[in-house]
Amino acid sequence: MKDSLKPGMASERTITTTPDMGIVHLGPDAPRMYSTPAMIQLMEGVCVEFLTPHMDAGEQTVGFHIDVRHLAPTPIGQQVTGKVSLGGGADTLTVNSGATIAGSVTFGAGSDTLTFAGGS
Repeated sequence: MKDSLKPGMASERTITTTPDMGIVHLGPDAPRMYSTPAMIQLMEGVCVEFLTPHMDAGEQTVGFHIDVRHLAPTPIGQQVTGKVSLGGGADTLTVNSGATIAGSVTFGAGSDTLTFAGGS
């Protein structure tokens, strides 16, 4: 890991939810809502995009604890924003995650504890 990472640094990405991101296990008549796995994928994706420039060649992150809460339903077609901010630690990092609808309603929150592996 490069020394460019500092606690408090943050990043975010906004997407529009699509039908393939929706729940399917409740059948075709269920309301089309953004799924929890898709929300976690957004949070994790923003985390990887954020951390990658701070990694050494051949290095990757290894998460070993995730705690995520899906707080509210989100209809398909809504814009959602995945956000991450960096906590600190000597050998591990805590990335605090959140997700909002249209930038205002929080519908997801959590944290991911990880470390770096590989690299030079």
